[in-house]
Amino acid sequence: MPELFGFTHFLNALLRGIEIKLYGAIGMDAAEAAHRAYKVNAALALELLVAAGLLAFFFIVRSSLSVEKPGAAQQLAEIIHEGVGGLGDQIIGHGYERFQPFVACILLFVLLNNCLGLIPGVITPTSRPEVPLGIAVLTFLYYNFHGLRAQGPVGYIKHFMGPLPWLAPLLFPIEIVSHLARMMSLTIRLYANMFASDLLTLVWFSIIPFAVPSIFLGLHFAVSVIQAFVFMLLTMIYLSMAVAHEH
Repeated sequence: MPELFGFTHFLNALLRGIEIKLYGAIGMDAAEAAHRAYKVNAALALELLVAAGLLAFFFIVRSSLSVEKPGAAQQLAEIIHEGVGGLGDQIIGHGYERFQPFVACILLFVLLNNCLGLIPGVITPTSRPEVPLGIAVLTFLYYNFHGLRAQGPVGYIKHFMGPLPWLAPLLFPIEIVSHLARMMSLTIRLYANMFASDLLTLVWFSIIPFAVPSIFLGLHFAVSVIQAFVFMLLTMIYLSMAVAHEH
C-alpha cells in the first residue's frame, strides 16, 4: 500500500512509541509491547490528514470572519453552509440547524477522502471497507441518539412498532433489522463505488498511461462528489425520520 511522503511512517513512529510506553507502564516487556502495538495503515493515516485539514480550514474561517471583506475561505464556507442548510430545511424541517454541523462535516470528510484517489500514487481511503464502515457506524449512532433525545426512550421504541398495535410484534423485529442494515447499505454503497472507480482508473493507467486515463480521473471525481452527496442526503433522511413526532 503506497505511503504518503512518509506520513504513515511518521504516525506509526509517534503513536507506536506512545503505545509501547503505556504497555510498559502496566508491566509489559518492550518486545511484547512492540508486537502488540497497533500499526497505522495508509487509509487511517490519510483519514487523520483529512481531519486535520478540515480542522485547520475551520480555524482559518473562524479566525478571519469579516462582514465587509470576507476572504476566499469564508466565502467557500458560506456556500457550503447555505447549501447544506437549504437541503436540511427541506428534508429535516424545523430544528435542522442543530444537525447542520455534523451533516456538513460528513459531506466534506467523505468528499475529501474520495478525492484523494485523484493524486497519483495515493489510495482512496473510502475504497477500503473499514473507512466507510466507520463513518456509517458513527452516522447510525448519531441519528439514533438524536431520535432517543427528541422522542424519549418509550416514544422512540414506539417509532419501530408501526401505527397498529396488533402489528407491532411483526413490525418491530423487521424495523430493527432494517435499521441495522442501513449501516451495511451506507458502507457497501460508498465502498463499492469508490473501489470500482479506483480499479477502473488503475486498469486504464496500466494499459494507456497518457491522455485516456484523464477521462477516468474525471469520472472518479464525479463519482466522488455524487457519493459524498448521497451519503449526506441519506444521513439527513435518517435524521428526519428519527426525530419526527407522530401526529
